[in-house]
Amino acid sequence: MPAIKPLIGISCCTTHFGPHPFHMAGEKYIRGALQAADGLPLLIPALGDELPLEQLLNTFDGLLFTGSPSNVEPHHYAGPASAPGTHHDPGRDATTLPLIRLAVERGVPVLGLCRGFQEMNVVFGGSLHQRLHEVPGFIEHREDTTQPVDVQYGPAHDIRIEPGGLLDRVAGCSTARVNSLHTQGVDRLAPGLQPEATAPDGLIEAFSVTGASSFALGVQWHPEWKVLENPFYLRIFKAFGDACRAHAAQPKRTV
Repeated sequence: MPAIKPLIGISCCTTHFGPHPFHMAGEKYIRGALQAADGLPLLIPALGDELPLEQLLNTFDGLLFTGSPSNVEPHHYAGPASAPGTHHDPGRDATTLPLIRLAVERGVPVLGLCRGFQEMNVVFGGSLHQRLHEVPGFIEHREDTTQPVDVQYGPAHDIRIEPGGLLDRVAGCSTARVNSLHTQGVDRLAPGLQPEATAPDGLIEAFSVTGASSFALGVQWHPEWKVLENPFYLRIFKAFGDACRAHAAQPKRTV
């Protein structure tokens, strides 16, 4: 009998098709959880406090917080108002921000990617550059949207991995080349987050949660992209999957 796969909750964004609202997540994240982490992916709708978060945490063996076209609303980190036209998703904020904190407190493994990485920084008290390309000293981290998607998600810059940290143990290398498709970035790193990797311009590109009892890693890039073809990306998902399986083997809390 095949082993039971750990249940991995995947954060959804909200969008509209015609007059109807939808809750959705990109296939690349779903396949990453299924194929690279070897889990059973289940989508978490962005319904905020309508969801019983404690029950969710007692159900899932890990949580994957995805990237998104939307930005975290700046009032969550006392930031200035967003530029006109900035896409926000308050339903997602109302779901992911409390869920991340509770998951880390309960020892549920967490992997945050791009927006999910930014959400983790905000949750623990950090702030964000909203338009990184307008801040002196930083390289261009946005994708070129005129290029084919394979080019947009292709390697963009190197990162330096901090020795002795979680990502160092997972990756087994001191540098790696990653894609880069983000407008926002870490301004003030939250207390309790440990830098795990930086870009050539010094921007924090990965961090872990200090003192977390389980896997809790955020990365600014998109390791879910063609993850089975990239050994570095794959090692991140495999480590997350291993943590989810370890959590699945523990007795569940009663709700």
